[in-house]
Amino acid sequence: MCGIVGLLVKTPALREQLGSLMVPMLIGMTERGPESAGLAVFGAPTKDAERKISLYSGLTEEGADFNWAGLVHELREHLDMAVEAHARGNHAVLTVQAAPEAVKRHLREKHPKLHILSTGRSIDLYKDVGTPAQVAERYGFEDLVGSHLVGHTRMATESAITPDRAHPFTAGEDFCLVHNGSLSNPNGIRRKLEPHGIHFDTDNDTEAACRFLEWRMREGDGLEAALQKGFEELDGFYTFLMGTPDKLALIRDPFACKPAIVAESDDYVAIASEFRSLAHLPDIKNAKVFEPAPEEMYVWNA
Repeated sequence: MCGIVGLLVKTPALREQLGSLMVPMLIGMTERGPESAGLAVFGAPTKDAERKISLYSGLTEEGADFNWAGLVHELREHLDMAVEAHARGNHAVLTVQAAPEAVKRHLREKHPKLHILSTGRSIDLYKDVGTPAQVAERYGFEDLVGSHLVGHTRMATESAITPDRAHPFTAGEDFCLVHNGSLSNPNGIRRKLEPHGIHFDTDNDTEAACRFLEWRMREGDGLEAALQKGFEELDGFYTFLMGTPDKLALIRDPFACKPAIVAESDDYVAIASEFRSLAHLPDIKNAKVFEPAPEEMYVWNA
């Protein structure tokens, strides 16, 4: 059992409040997922030549004392590129003026215990073990700004409780997924994708779904077409919530065993596993509140 939350603000003035509106949503899902939590927030994109890389240093010897300034200097010297870092504890978001693969290759060779969380022009990602309240305070979630976000609280059922197995999962650039449920065929999905050169970082079933859908989009499918192939290929019980730079998407399996509720108003679209995580939102009494149907696609534009 896990909890999912999503929030997309339609009113630009609310973008400064995105984090403060989301934190009660995340904490409201504590009983569904007290072991780890995380979120991906989408904001204004970087310049075309720039990429952001979210990193986690909790597995290194230095932990939260990791020398991010030293890493910036190292990348500037060895890769001859412009680099900046914005750190929050044992997380940092690097902004690099270079192809991200060169940076990630250097990190894997020189800093193998640094965990790469996400890559893209719009996405920042934070996740860690602890209760949702602890994780939110640790990384200052209340201060986050942006147009939309995807969050998750985890109660582990099929893999270890570690930061890399916490949600959201990412693949490619600017794509993330959170999941409540369990897949019955993640190993089959892995066997299907590995011949295409797709590498897996964990044994979590959610990672298989995330990489499958991103692979379909990389092969030319739009988001909706990729989700339709997901209905055909992904077997099990699931509610998936996904984020891209300009969209928030929600689907449930054909049996809709895993709960979800949506509230939509002129100002926002909010999604959670239970209504209690939506009850504090502005003017919620006048929002359209509904339960999404099984095997239907719900896609909102940011």
